[in-house]
Amino acid sequence: MTATSSASIGSAPLRAPLDIGFDYTRSLGPLLSEFMTGLAARRIHGVRGSDGRVHVPPVEYDPVTAEALTELVPVAAEGTVLSWAWNPEPLDGQPLSSPFAWIFVRLDGADTAMLHALRVESSEQVRTGMRVRVCWAERPVGHITDIACFEPANGPASEQPAAEPGEPVTMMTAPVHLRYQHSVSAEESRYLRGLAEGRLLGQRCPVCGKVYIPPRGACPTDGVPTEGEVELPDRGVITTFCIVNVPFLGQRITPPYVAAYVLLDGADIAFLHLVLGCDAEDVRMGMRVKAAWRPREEWDTTLRNIDHFEPSGEPDAPFDSYAQHL
Repeated sequence: MTATSSASIGSAPLRAPLDIGFDYTRSLGPLLSEFMTGLAARRIHGVRGSDGRVHVPPVEYDPVTAEALTELVPVAAEGTVLSWAWNPEPLDGQPLSSPFAWIFVRLDGADTAMLHALRVESSEQVRTGMRVRVCWAERPVGHITDIACFEPANGPASEQPAAEPGEPVTMMTAPVHLRYQHSVSAEESRYLRGLAEGRLLGQRCPVCGKVYIPPRGACPTDGVPTEGEVELPDRGVITTFCIVNVPFLGQRITPPYVAAYVLLDGADIAFLHLVLGCDAEDVRMGMRVKAAWRPREEWDTTLRNIDHFEPSGEPDAPFDSYAQHL
């Protein structure tokens, strides 16, 4: 390993948009199952608490006593706006694609308010105390989105086709997404630019001498800024690993395969990567591995430039050489 200058790989921090998402699926339980099943039939229910208040949407446990609640109460599809906020630029996944108002609406027969969208042409048409009604989705499925939005109750009603009763709704899937602009530190930026050149760059703590890759701005042991950039080889040893046998959404490799922590020669922290090039059952702690790089024309500023690690054919490392890095 050798010390290296950062001049050749730039110094401005890198930025990139990140989109993290997954589908969250949950079982509803008896109370919410009835609520969602009712929505599929274009009916709304609340639940009565120990103090007599009707909660919409229903809560599974009493806010006063914490006891499980069971008494469902039908409520109206019309209500009163208690408060509101104008949304001039809707985001992907929000109820409406054109400007709308977020409202807290208390349905007739309920004692609590629910949050939803009000479809109007401008903010001048919204006011606290206005009467609104539900606009149902064209094809209800047993989800809160069966209430497509609300609309002013004093205008012409949207055409609502009849809904046929269906099977009880027992499961709910909700997509969860987080989109944001991510900026990395100067140390991480040099590390990522180094990957675009086929180099693995770490940082050294000036007190304890530990080398971190990916680099950290400060040593977690001594609490001082890291310095002394270090270029590491693309070979190392497997410290710990797991064999992935369970398929999941978005999986790009057919199980079984191995995800392992690889400790590069000269580094003091291991990082997670794939181990391929041998049967999963042959992977072991102490196994020596080398990086399998993607074709150079596919390189960018990410660790994906290394497609995986594979056995190097060297003798296994003795346990004592990596025992402090498990």
